[in-house]
Amino acid sequence: MSEIDFNITIVGLGLIGGSFAMALKELNIKNLWAVDIDTNVIKTAEDMRIIDKGYTDPETPLQNSDIVIICLYPNLTLEFIKENMDSFKSGAIITDTAGIKERLIKEVDLVLRKDIEFIGGHPMAGREYKGFEFASKEIFKGANYIITPTNKNSRGNIEKIELLIRRIGFKRIIKITPQKHDEIIAYTSQLPHIMATALINSDEECDTNSFVGGSFKDATRVARINCDLWTELLINNGENVLAQIESFEKRLGDIKRAIIDNERDALKALFEKGSLKREELI
Repeated sequence: MSEIDFNITIVGLGLIGGSFAMALKELNIKNLWAVDIDTNVIKTAEDMRIIDKGYTDPETPLQNSDIVIICLYPNLTLEFIKENMDSFKSGAIITDTAGIKERLIKEVDLVLRKDIEFIGGHPMAGREYKGFEFASKEIFKGANYIITPTNKNSRGNIEKIELLIRRIGFKRIIKITPQKHDEIIAYTSQLPHIMATALINSDEECDTNSFVGGSFKDATRVARINCDLWTELLINNGENVLAQIESFEKRLGDIKRAIIDNERDALKALFEKGSLKREELI
């Protein structure tokens, strides 16, 4: 018997859901099913043989699934769980891939049956593009994965999710509280997207395309985003995001003041500090 002897359903065959399907299909699990509203995507996934069967109606796969991986926007994740609460198999584990956790988990807990568990998950992997056509199992290789368990989660079920995540290529699993997740993600993920968007929108009065080099392209790469998703993420994590924006504004102000005051040593010290911290990340 395989150590991953489960029936698994993926809800949402977009970039992340499709990548999960491609990675999971290589494991020796019982059955891999998928739920999506797009029949063309389901047919493509079936033709590629990365799922055993796809459904537009989730009732049948949910009734038979040991693990359900929901790869939808946060609000849609909550909506899906609410609408299908009666269909989940007793003892099932539900996990998600949403980029915010505290609010989502609190709201899920309000409607969750006592015989199933919800374990928050967040793959720190992706691309600037969205949709099944850009899915790839390779985006998980060597990436980090965050799990946000609560006191309502059993150790055994957490270990099942950890095992699954390791087997599909994630290098490191971090377990933190939902609250801490949202605080950290506001800085490490959401603020960089905000900065990239602000930077690329700062040249509206002049034509800069002919002067763009590697540094500008690197700094604005993540400005090409799924706008609907990122609007939802930032609004739902607004308090933490605003705190990080204010902190960044202070650091930007330090550089601005050093330039205004012609403080060469102060400016150099700020650059040296930043350069050293960047080297520590490599």
